[in-house]
Amino acid sequence: MESSNKFIFNFYKWEKKLKDKPFLRQPFGDKWEEYTWRETGQMARKLATGLKTLGLPPKSHIGLMSKNCREWIIADLAIYMAGYVSVPFFPTLNSEELKSLLHFGDVSALFMGKVNAWDEIKNGIPDDMPLIAFPHYKDCSEISVGHQWFDFINKFEPQQEDFYPDRSDVWTIIFTSGTTGTPKGVVLDYQTNENTECLTTPEHNPLRVDFNGKNSFFSYLPLNHIAERIVVEWTCFRYGGTISFTESLETFAQNLGSVQPTVFFGVPRIYTKFQMGILSKFPQEKLNKLLSIPIVSSLLKMVLKKKLGLSKAKAIVTGAAPMQESQRVWYRSLGVKITNGYGMTENCAICTQLPGEITDKPGSVGKAQPEVEIKIDSETGEILMRGPYVMKGYYNDPETTNNTIKNGWLYTGDRGRIDDEGNLYITGRVKDAFKTTTGEFVEPGKIEALFGDVTEFEQMCVVGFGIAAPILLVVPSEGVNSIDKETLKQQLNNKLESVNKDQVSHRKVSTIVIMKEAWTPDNGLCTPTLKIKRVKIDEKFMSKYSQWHENSETIIWE
Repeated sequence: MESSNKFIFNFYKWEKKLKDKPFLRQPFGDKWEEYTWRETGQMARKLATGLKTLGLPPKSHIGLMSKNCREWIIADLAIYMAGYVSVPFFPTLNSEELKSLLHFGDVSALFMGKVNAWDEIKNGIPDDMPLIAFPHYKDCSEISVGHQWFDFINKFEPQQEDFYPDRSDVWTIIFTSGTTGTPKGVVLDYQTNENTECLTTPEHNPLRVDFNGKNSFFSYLPLNHIAERIVVEWTCFRYGGTISFTESLETFAQNLGSVQPTVFFGVPRIYTKFQMGILSKFPQEKLNKLLSIPIVSSLLKMVLKKKLGLSKAKAIVTGAAPMQESQRVWYRSLGVKITNGYGMTENCAICTQLPGEITDKPGSVGKAQPEVEIKIDSETGEILMRGPYVMKGYYNDPETTNNTIKNGWLYTGDRGRIDDEGNLYITGRVKDAFKTTTGEFVEPGKIEALFGDVTEFEQMCVVGFGIAAPILLVVPSEGVNSIDKETLKQQLNNKLESVNKDQVSHRKVSTIVIMKEAWTPDNGLCTPTLKIKRVKIDEKFMSKYSQWHENSETIIWE
């Protein structure tokens, strides 16, 4: 029996109990390849043995850069089993970004997998750094240098020891996606990881997990992001089940439809795309009529949930970015109840939660989760959080750590309020507020929420630094091109008038600007988890704000 200071890893339990059951499922066209729990364990154990032949000191930092795939999970398992620290990276980093993080994060070796720009990325990797390449995937870069996955693994015997680190040991260092500047390395230990287990009990089970291992997860959001890591990877390690992956962005809908997972986690942008897909086939007026007919409504809801891949989902969750209340209401009309969560890398993605069945708290992200305390800073309106899920600190950055954690309270950087029943409402980022030339402060998130029911908008960002009134930049949804331009203009003018009539003068939006191209991780205007980078939006478009604001038209195209 392990001593009380050891972290107990449930993977070893399921490796034996579910040994012949599928664990990792990888799609290749219409076919799925499966690794059982025992097969996965054996590969990870061989890989752990191999890692220890690289001559790295104990607790060395091992990097992991790849899109989601089965090898990502196996590599992360091996890093754990060998007693090292995993340092995962977004697969979209360029060579300079990777070079900086490898150096700053003291990374000693690197797993490289599904990436699309290897010829450029490789320039950021030191020549003497040990590199292990995942097998080649179609439409991804081929990596012929370093140790090749199967060749390396098959050299070694599987590690026999069931390794258990101390709870105080570092589990992982996660570099944030950097919406407001340079990424920071969040240090999480095994104690913090273990504390998240108390969130799932027979009495409190927000993910509706089955404690006997009958769970199905679908992994497509970056696995180096804390939400995917906790909700998918580590929940499956703890409670058993299968993790299925998507082959590519193009096959996402097909793969999800095939899996029909019991747990689905999606950022708001994903739900927006789902919504647009439905409305392209069933315009809102037609959808309303069909949903008003009892028998037809029931059948339609069943068909749509299956088409979305959610027919077996016990828990449908959103987070990572704000979800507009109007969207949750729209999904509830289809019988899809979305649980809204609030958290961040710095607190292991755990802070508050609003169950999908709660409908009378519009705009709320719910109440504090078990063992979490929240309060609002009386001077700044900033949300402060305290609990056993808070990070140890930022790697090699004591100054920022001390400015972020004070007297045990995590200063989240988000502004909000708490109602009399303890429900939290997020009103924006502390640093997002900007001052117009009239000297008034504007919180963009509050204004954006007022446009949340406009299905023609896929992305939006209220800006206005240096001008007299805010303007709204929007990326149109895919269906907008089929709408007559003048008709769209009239619709948006009506919405603008409706929003502005109840606003004080400095919060009235003067202009809606319809942008030419989407904001993506590739052009640097949003993070890999699809959160808008307001700083980058300002950098790119600020020179045009005055011109757009002073335009005689209220709806204009970039």
